[in-house]
Amino acid sequence: QVQLVESGGGLVQAGGSLRLSCAASGRTFSSYAMGWFRQAPGKEREFVAAISWSGDSTYYADSVKGRFTISRDNAKKMGYLQMNSLKPEDTAVYYCARGRYNIPTKSNEYDYWGQGTQVTVSS
Repeated sequence: QVQLVESGGGLVQAGGSLRLSCAASGRTFSSYAMGWFRQAPGKEREFVAAISWSGDSTYYADSVKGRFTISRDNAKKMGYLQMNSLKPEDTAVYYCARGRYNIPTKSNEYDYWGQGTQVTVSS
């Protein structure tokens, strides 16, 4: 079945940048939406951003709007999350997922999930 693997996480100073990658394999990736979620310790999983299958539509959580950019390369079966102006409150495990709708924003609208990559932002 579909496998999603996140990479690119790490430790970064506040105000810095990171780019997360999501590599897909198995069943087709390009015909599905793709999204990013995050989960901080003691908190529930939170929607971050989503992109349609064609890449022509995107949607962002208010907390990251203007700082994060979601993109995809269907030929490479890759998804990306460019994170700029990072804040300590962005610290979390970030997950990519495959969505079943045009711009899914709910976790139950995604059918496959990666294992996550840790992002830690220091003050």
